[in-house]
Amino acid sequence: MFYQILVNGLIAGAIYALVAAGFSLIYSTVKFVHFAHGGVIALSAYMLYLFYSMLGLPFWLAAIVAILSGSIFGVAIDYFIYRPLRKRRASPTIILVASVSVLLLLESFNLIFFGADVKSINFLDIGTGLTLGPVIITSLQIFIVASSISLLILLFAFMKYTKMGKAMRAVADNKSVAEIVGISSERIYTWSFALGSLIAGFAAVLIALEQNIEPTMGTALMIKGFTASIIGGVESVAGGVLGAFLLGLAENLGIWWLPSSYKDAIAFVILFIFLLFRPEGILGVKKSNK
Repeated sequence: MFYQILVNGLIAGAIYALVAAGFSLIYSTVKFVHFAHGGVIALSAYMLYLFYSMLGLPFWLAAIVAILSGSIFGVAIDYFIYRPLRKRRASPTIILVASVSVLLLLESFNLIFFGADVKSINFLDIGTGLTLGPVIITSLQIFIVASSISLLILLFAFMKYTKMGKAMRAVADNKSVAEIVGISSERIYTWSFALGSLIAGFAAVLIALEQNIEPTMGTALMIKGFTASIIGGVESVAGGVLGAFLLGLAENLGIWWLPSSYKDAIAFVILFIFLLFRPEGILGVKKSNK
């Protein structure tokens, strides 16, 4: 049972890692909490349902459209909502309220156009699962973990070795110095939303394959992604990924003794503990008050 719980935690962590990676990538550059990121994930999942289940496109084509839609949604939110607020020098509180408002707006959009009933993609037959030693895992879950890890490796390679990735890291470290050397912060913000939301779209496809789709799924996913980022370090993409896997393991270990309905409560307890005792996260650096 212990090894099965570890595998289940790894599977949950793989999905949380994509949510947290996109969220942390955006936060590290723009320096505010983009709660609407959860709404982008939910809307991308519904785009998959629209193009595959309703319009009958081949699954892989519908998946590509859904992933690209996530990127477009993210850039549009930044361009039409956040950028005007930045130009007006709005406070972080105002931008936070705007972000939550956009999340609720996207969830309402899902509810109006797709209805309140739960949707399913039903593309892959989950089957009975494969027995690997003491654990049972389905081929779909193997695909989710493998594709998630592969995408995260590509993300870290992009951030470390490409010119744009280095520019994004420069803005994240020190925006003023980056602008002095000729890096446009607004251009980097656009790239951050495009890439972070592209990862959100990819996460939406994986989530839609394994779970049902519902209008308010973005809020629950954003809570998990935000908690994972706080655990690992909200300004660190690597920290967010680390926090996601730790959160997945903690939740599944917790429901070993507690009812499964307590899974969300476990996430909230961990979030409060880190906010109280180590708000900078595991990989974060504690800032001086001076």
